Amino acid sequence: MSIEFITFIVMIGVFLAGCFAANLPVGLSMVLSSVSGIIVGGFIGGLDLTLLDALRHMVEGMFAYVDTILVITCAMVFMKAIEKSGTLDAIASVIIEKFHKRPAIMLCLIMLIIMFPGMITGSSTACVLSAGSIMAPVLMMMGVPMLETASILAMGGLLGMIAPPTNLPAMMIGAGIDIPYSGFELPLAMMTFPLAFAFALMFGYKYVKNMNYEEVQAKLNTAGRKEFGFRIYLPLIVAVVLMVAAKMIPAFSIGMPLVFLISAVVAGFCGYKVNLAQVGKESVNSTMAVMGILMGVGMFIQVMTLTGVRGLIVTTCISLPGWALYVAAAISIPLFGAVSAFGAASVLGVPFLLAFLDKEEIIVASALSLIASLGDMMPPTALCGIFAAQVVGIEKYSAVLKKCLIPCLIVIAWALLFIVFANQLSFLIL
Repeated sequence: MSIEFITFIVMIGVFLAGCFAANLPVGLSMVLSSVSGIIVGGFIGGLDLTLLDALRHMVEGMFAYVDTILVITCAMVFMKAIEKSGTLDAIASVIIEKFHKRPAIMLCLIMLIIMFPGMITGSSTACVLSAGSIMAPVLMMMGVPMLETASILAMGGLLGMIAPPTNLPAMMIGAGIDIPYSGFELPLAMMTFPLAFAFALMFGYKYVKNMNYEEVQAKLNTAGRKEFGFRIYLPLIVAVVLMVAAKMIPAFSIGMPLVFLISAVVAGFCGYKVNLAQVGKESVNSTMAVMGILMGVGMFIQVMTLTGVRGLIVTTCISLPGWALYVAAAISIPLFGAVSAFGAASVLGVPFLLAFLDKEEIIVASALSLIASLGDMMPPTALCGIFAAQVVGIEKYSAVLKKCLIPCLIVIAWALLFIVFANQLSFLIL
């Protein structure tokens, strides 16, 4: 048995013990796992490390995803700002008023609202806890049962995390082999939006097609629209314009964090009064767990690379026969994602991407990130399922997981199809 394999087993064991036996946060469990990997693979394994070398590698790993952390934090500031200014309520009420006679279109647009926080933050829980908490009562007013509503929120959270413009798992997979996060937008859109609309219709259409619009209309929050008019939508318009300008005019690129901060400031003057200092504090608090996970993942990956564990995983994946690669990716990535979807993307996404190097790498990386997202539905962590159940008032989240089992299998099959036909779909890369 090689020292690399022993190191891997020890790191996984310490990680699982920290998460499930000691009930420590995922980020802290990853730090402890990294320390155990340094001790076993570094000092005992004979890498001739000094204590200073070990500390340097761990600190370097902690800051591997600092750019991603900035994007998440600033995006959450923007989400909180437009939530408090009334923009989200205004958009929801407009959609229902304009499309209540076309329930299929209305459901698809509601799903887009649920997905939107994840699209800009890269966090599935942001979808469920922000836009999801606003849209859940609306869906239930429209006649959608609690379980189906929770399922829409959960699947919207997963797919929102993967949808463009911000996809953290794809960024992490690409960073593993130095692929810049460019050209992913259309492939990710084709992978996520059709599924999102299909699931929204699957869970909700039969309930909303005969809804009592007058009863729903009386409960909609339209005060912000009536008081502020068109300007209440300006924060979202500014964000979209700045993002498009950055793509169309490279010299104009100011970075996603600044785009979100500018749009958040605009929100403070276009709707209800927003205390940006308080919003910033709340945003940092709400993203602290995700930031901790990313820092822990960075350290975890750095130690795996240093001790040769990552190389062991890569060579194992590459040595698998063609058909076994697809089976292994479909099973191992979601299972590892039960610990962390981000960890699954970094630890397993990169080796599988290397194993599929004969295919268009951006398409494959996008599809692997879609599979990695299912980690947020895997027990015992199951962040999407747990929070979706809490938002609608369901005591046991296991009912939500059972309801979402078939959609999750569809997600895996859809992602594998994109991998199989990655070369033929290369025209999607702009």
